[in-house]
Amino acid sequence: MSQKILMVCLGNICRSPLAEGILRHRLDAMGRDDVLVDSAGTSAYHVGEPPDPRSMAVAERHGIDIRGLRARQLTAEDGNQFDWILVMDDQNLASA
Repeated sequence: MSQKILMVCLGNICRSPLAEGILRHRLDAMGRDDVLVDSAGTSAYHVGEPPDPRSMAVAERHGIDIRGLRARQLTAEDGNQFDWILVMDDQNLASA
Protein backbone atom coordinates (compact mmCIF):
# COMPACT_ATOMS: atom_id res chain seq x y z
CA MET A 1 0.00 0.00 0.00
CA SER A 2 1.39 3.39 -0.89
CA GLN A 3 -1.02 5.38 1.31
CA LYS A 4 -2.95 4.57 4.48
CA ILE A 5 -5.81 6.86 5.50
CA LEU A 6 -7.78 6.69 8.76
CA MET A 7 -11.12 8.44 9.34
CA VAL A 8 -11.92 9.26 12.99
CA CYS A 9 -15.07 10.35 14.84
CA LEU A 10 -16.43 9.75 18.36
CA GLY A 11 -18.02 6.30 18.23
CA ASN A 12 -17.04 5.03 14.77
CA ILE A 13 -20.66 4.26 13.88
CA CYS A 14 -21.84 7.39 12.00
CA ARG A 15 -19.45 9.85 10.37
CA SER A 16 -16.16 7.99 10.11
CA PRO A 17 -17.54 4.73 8.65
CA LEU A 18 -19.55 6.75 6.15
CA ALA A 19 -16.43 8.74 5.22
CA GLU A 20 -14.49 5.47 4.93
CA GLY A 21 -17.13 4.02 2.63
CA ILE A 22 -17.29 7.12 0.45
CA LEU A 23 -13.51 7.31 0.06
CA ARG A 24 -13.24 3.59 -0.71
CA HIS A 25 -16.03 3.93 -3.27
CA ARG A 26 -14.29 6.87 -4.99
CA LEU A 27 -10.92 5.14 -4.97
CA ASP A 28 -12.47 1.99 -6.47
CA ALA A 29 -14.07 4.10 -9.21
CA MET A 30 -10.62 5.54 -9.98
CA GLY A 31 -9.06 2.08 -10.08
CA ARG A 32 -6.89 2.86 -7.05
CA ASP A 33 -6.10 -0.29 -5.13
CA ASP A 34 -2.94 1.10 -3.56
CA VAL A 35 -4.71 3.05 -0.80
CA LEU A 36 -5.84 1.46 2.46
CA VAL A 37 -8.79 3.21 4.13
CA ASP A 38 -10.00 2.47 7.65
CA SER A 39 -11.96 4.23 10.39
CA ALA A 40 -11.95 4.38 14.18
CA GLY A 41 -13.57 6.17 17.10
CA THR A 42 -11.97 8.11 19.91
CA SER A 43 -14.28 6.34 22.38
CA ALA A 44 -15.00 2.67 23.03
CA TYR A 45 -18.78 3.18 23.28
CA HIS A 46 -19.64 1.09 20.23
CA VAL A 47 -16.67 -1.24 19.64
CA GLY A 48 -17.75 -4.20 17.51
CA GLU A 49 -21.05 -2.65 16.44
CA PRO A 50 -22.08 -2.06 12.81
CA PRO A 51 -22.59 1.46 11.48
CA ASP A 52 -25.68 3.37 12.57
CA PRO A 53 -28.72 2.51 10.38
CA ARG A 54 -28.96 6.14 9.24
CA SER A 55 -25.38 6.09 7.97
CA MET A 56 -25.99 2.78 6.22
CA ALA A 57 -29.10 4.24 4.56
CA VAL A 58 -27.22 7.32 3.33
CA ALA A 59 -24.43 5.13 1.96
CA GLU A 60 -26.90 2.78 0.29
CA ARG A 61 -28.66 5.68 -1.46
CA HIS A 62 -25.33 6.41 -3.13
CA GLY A 63 -24.52 2.81 -4.02
CA ILE A 64 -22.07 2.31 -1.16
CA ASP A 65 -22.23 -0.72 1.14
CA ILE A 66 -20.83 -0.14 4.64
CA ARG A 67 -22.83 -2.89 6.37
CA GLY A 68 -19.73 -5.05 6.90
CA LEU A 69 -17.81 -2.40 8.84
CA ARG A 70 -17.45 -2.71 12.61
CA ALA A 71 -16.59 0.03 15.08
CA ARG A 72 -13.19 0.04 16.70
CA GLN A 73 -11.37 2.41 19.01
CA LEU A 74 -8.43 4.54 17.94
CA THR A 75 -5.12 3.20 19.26
CA ALA A 76 -1.70 4.72 19.84
CA GLU A 77 -0.37 2.44 17.10
CA ASP A 78 -2.72 4.06 14.56
CA GLY A 79 -0.62 7.21 14.77
CA ASN A 80 2.38 5.27 13.51
CA GLN A 81 0.53 3.07 11.02
CA PHE A 82 -1.43 5.65 8.99
CA ASP A 83 -0.08 8.35 6.66
CA TRP A 84 -3.19 10.49 7.05
CA ILE A 85 -5.63 10.67 9.96
CA LEU A 86 -8.73 12.70 9.11
CA VAL A 87 -10.72 13.67 12.19
CA MET A 88 -14.37 14.65 11.75
CA ASP A 89 -14.48 17.53 14.30
CA ASP A 90 -12.42 19.63 16.71
CA GLN A 91 -13.52 17.78 19.86
CA ASN A 92 -12.34 14.45 18.51
CA LEU A 93 -9.17 16.05 17.21
CA ALA A 94 -8.41 17.06 20.80
CA SER A 95 -9.10 13.46 21.92
CA ALA A 96 -7.01 11.91 19.17
